[in-house]
Amino acid sequence: MSLLEVLAAIVIVAYVIARQFLGETLRAKRVIVLPAVLLVIGISGLHHGARHPTSTDYACIATGAAVAAAIGLAQGIVMRLESRDDVLWGRMPKAGLWLWLGLVLSRLLFTVIAAGLDAKVAASSAPILLTLGANRLAMAGVIVLRAQAMGIPFAPESGAASGLTSRLNRPS
Repeated sequence: MSLLEVLAAIVIVAYVIARQFLGETLRAKRVIVLPAVLLVIGISGLHHGARHPTSTDYACIATGAAVAAAIGLAQGIVMRLESRDDVLWGRMPKAGLWLWLGLVLSRLLFTVIAAGLDAKVAASSAPILLTLGANRLAMAGVIVLRAQAMGIPFAPESGAASGLTSRLNRPS
């Protein structure tokens, strides 16, 4: 991952955090599809460049992704969800900043651990998008389940994502 890609990841995270704390109408595409795309890009990014992941790299990356997913589950639990204009609206409480801090610190910790184990790919910036995708996808899973339990539909979308939205908005 280049410096430009790292900066792009930082900008994306800052943008996501700002939107979460201001609150927004939730659409299935943004909640589910974008994290899945980040995860896929992150996985494919592990295999580019001069270094190839070793089994130690994979173990470090998988453990880091599992921790990021656990933090995502917690973020999904603390997210405030409500109905506004008959669609799903969500806002992260200020205490959610601790979870974001935990995500960043866990990534830094896994970088140090991976470096100590000579897992060069895991210690690099390559797993950042994978970790972020795992975190956001876990959060999305909780949000979907909570929204369905509350009976609040996702905001409508046009195009291909409208099929996903209609499937998620069906009563269970």
